[in-house]
Amino acid sequence: MKFEIRMWSAAALMLTFVLAAFPAASASDKKDKTKPAPLQNVDSGSFGIFIKGQRVATETFKIEQQSGASTVKSQLKATTGPDSSSQKSELDMTAGGELIRYEWSQVSGASLAVFPSNDFLMERMTASGNGKPAEQPFLMPTTTAILDNNFFVHREVLAWRYLGAACRPEGGNLKCQQGEAQFGVLVPQDHNSISVRLELVGKEKVTVHGAERELLRLNLSSDDFQWVLWVDDHDQFKLIRVAIAADDTEVVRD
Repeated sequence: MKFEIRMWSAAALMLTFVLAAFPAASASDKKDKTKPAPLQNVDSGSFGIFIKGQRVATETFKIEQQSGASTVKSQLKATTGPDSSSQKSELDMTAGGELIRYEWSQVSGASLAVFPSNDFLMERMTASGNGKPAEQPFLMPTTTAILDNNFFVHREVLAWRYLGAACRPEGGNLKCQQGEAQFGVLVPQDHNSISVRLELVGKEKVTVHGAERELLRLNLSSDDFQWVLWVDDHDQFKLIRVAIAADDTEVVRD
């Protein structure tokens, strides 16, 4: 089954952006090797994380592109409790969606990094600032998506990758093929790889900050969880809302 989504030029550019996960450098950038390409802000903002209606944390994020490579930075802070729970991550990828490096760290000192090693992935973990690193290999390709705990911006990037494969611009509309797609992903903080499924459901009316909006719904699931994602196809497919019914959790863009 196919359906059409009317879009504007910005949305068309975003679709081009996701066709290969992230776009390559422009021709003018390639010609002038002495001058660095300008840094382009693809998306930035924050998500409020609510459990049973109460805000418990805020994720502040930024997605930037330069010379064909893209960086996804995120910081998570609890609204209450010690600052030692604060954590941040940085995901660097090529224009083709291949992992360059992923890093996660916590104020308390724990950290980890994921990077390519002989065409597969290696994770290096440090329990504390002075701890001895441990390594764990994963026989997964460098195009494997990172879907770490607590960072909802990673779900946005995965949704873009899915939409880039399922949709194409045609006659001023975005034509999308409905159907489930499966992704192998790495969850670094769990030191584990899993298989997830994304499915495009269609347009729905959703209440966001007390106002009704028509957004595009995607279902994200695995054998252990079921999430609902809503993105705005009129605003570059930005992730607007996430619902995790089993945990009574909601994530909303501020």
